[in-house]
Amino acid sequence: MARFDGAVVVLTGVGREGQVGEAIARAFAAEGAALALVDRDETSVGARAATLAAGGTTVTAIACDLTDANQVAQAAARVAAAAPASGDRPAGRVDAVVHIAGGFAMSNAIGESDPDTLHRMIELNLTTAYLASRAFVPLVRDGGSVVYFASANVLPGASSARMSGYIAAKTAVVGLMRSVADEGRSRGLRANAVAPISIRTGDNLRAMGSTTRYVEREAVADAVVFLCSRAARSITGQVLRLTD
Repeated sequence: MARFDGAVVVLTGVGREGQVGEAIARAFAAEGAALALVDRDETSVGARAATLAAGGTTVTAIACDLTDANQVAQAAARVAAAAPASGDRPAGRVDAVVHIAGGFAMSNAIGESDPDTLHRMIELNLTTAYLASRAFVPLVRDGGSVVYFASANVLPGASSARMSGYIAAKTAVVGLMRSVADEGRSRGLRANAVAPISIRTGDNLRAMGSTTRYVEREAVADAVVFLCSRAARSITGQVLRLTD
């Protein structure tokens, strides 16, 4: 049996082709998971869902602005209503949530930085993670998993110059993850974060060129699937650095 046969996995931020969410969705589909894809762009998330469905995956596409608390709550209610009981998972619950949605922008040197950049980085990275956690974590079954996206740049020794807004937001995501991990211990719910270097995506290649060090999308997907699997059942509250 595939590792996720009968499982329901929620992925946020999967819309555009060529991005890491696409690779993560494919990896879970290959392991037998039914997927709920949540993304702001209705056309893009619908296209990703249609491609997966053509390969036999059970998949639902949900268009949702992840910075809007009401829309996120409605998306979670839709997922809960469609999630069947399976094994030890009650109806209305899911097995894992992976919060991929986010964004990046340079800030310039701190004295020359624009507060609007900070606000945008917090909105795209922290607000979306918080609202997704608030709505979807209560749906995760006992023993399930939540995975967040941090960044290698927030880890000790990494370069963080001229990106203060992004670093502040992603560091806060790590703090959120640890809070969810602590709250989930009593019911075996695990929360972790991956912290990749730049990921080889279409957008990053266009912005940074082909000579930058990248981690491959598929390697990131493998790490996320592992953290959601039973093989990682003793891992929680951790940040996993991913490199080339």
